[in-house]
Amino acid sequence: MGETKQVLNLIRGSMSQFSEKEQRIAKHILRNPQLIIHTTINQVADDLDIAEATVFRFCKRLGFKGYQAMKIALASEVVEPIVDVHEEISEDDTTIEVTNKVFQSNIDAIERTGDIQDEEAIQIVVDKLSHYKNAYFYGNGGSSIVAQDAQHKFIRLGINAHAYTDSHLQLMSASQLNDQCVAFFISHTGANVDILDTVEVAKEKGAYTIAITNYAKSPLSNAVDLPLYTVSEETEYRTEALSSRIAELSIIDSLYVNYHIQNLDEAKNSINEMRKAISKKRL
Repeated sequence: MGETKQVLNLIRGSMSQFSEKEQRIAKHILRNPQLIIHTTINQVADDLDIAEATVFRFCKRLGFKGYQAMKIALASEVVEPIVDVHEEISEDDTTIEVTNKVFQSNIDAIERTGDIQDEEAIQIVVDKLSHYKNAYFYGNGGSSIVAQDAQHKFIRLGINAHAYTDSHLQLMSASQLNDQCVAFFISHTGANVDILDTVEVAKEKGAYTIAITNYAKSPLSNAVDLPLYTVSEETEYRTEALSSRIAELSIIDSLYVNYHIQNLDEAKNSINEMRKAISKKRL
């Protein structure tokens, strides 16, 4: 699986999970991707003053068989010059410079997340929603906003959509699921204990489980039937969870629009009925 992944996005998405030495390797590759494809493993180890075995284990952690396999995958990405427009925010930046960098960080997260989307995976999700029409969205903290946004969108299309952001209600809801339900679990780290507990219950009840999570190996991505991934970077003044929220919302939007197109007549009828009901709330 690792050999089909985009190396730079995979490294960016995994940065917060790396050890100190692994972060040194990761930053070295991100800074010098074109140089790396012409560098041996012992040269990298010498440049960073670490053991070759550490570099090898780093490649294995990314999902590659070794350093050479990682280099081959990386080479396919750097055939054209890479321009990394992401900039660190500095205390010396002006207000508009900070603002522009925040916007650019969000743009980067969306673009990089878009680059790794798998058409087959998206289609599977849309097919499941079209068939079952029962969608349950689970998220805590910042991800709770994404879960609520998903409910707000999909209920418009005639789907029986629910969002749960309280850990107790999440477990109670999951206990009532069955094999006619699609359950979405939204967690940037993929390591939220409450979400993982809820996944376990949902799977026991036969629900089809989907994760929207960071582009890295995590307990959540391994636990569900199908993971959908985001990519974002962390900086000193901006945690990766901030820009990942924008990427998560974009995945929800893409599922919404794809479902709408593939269920056009039904979706139009549902939206019209919803608009009639909401019109009573307007003067």
